[in-house]
Amino acid sequence: MNAKVELSGDAIADWLPDESLCETWINAALACADKHGHYVVSVRFVDESESTAINNQYRGKNSASNVLSFPANIPGNISSLLEFEPLGDIVLCPEIVAEEADSQNKSLASHWAHLLIHGLLHLLAYDHQHRGGAEVMEALEIKALERLSIPNPYLVV
Repeated sequence: MNAKVELSGDAIADWLPDESLCETWINAALACADKHGHYVVSVRFVDESESTAINNQYRGKNSASNVLSFPANIPGNISSLLEFEPLGDIVLCPEIVAEEADSQNKSLASHWAHLLIHGLLHLLAYDHQHRGGAEVMEALEIKALERLSIPNPYLVV
């Protein structure tokens, strides 16, 4: 499997993952979700005000979010013609990611990996709104992070 990442955004941050790192993390999640093929994912970094506007417009929540996912939903007859199947867009807010990593005593890179993997799983239609779905999604996140030698983010330290 092979995933390409297209990065965009004007968010200011002390550190942002580059395309190569994002591709490594996304490919780990795809492998754990047993997805084989060639995919492309758009990743956009936004500030808190843009995250709030997007979250309000698409989810009716008037607050910023660490990660938002928007599946591409390209019809199969169209995506089969493309070299890389578009999975969708992941929107991340570096300010929130950094604050959460700090408050949860996690390394910034590990938290970025977790949230990007979390967002990718949403693109693949995994959901955590119900207990069974949350358990499946969390298990895949933990497995993907383990492949990357990143500790389980759900263990309280």
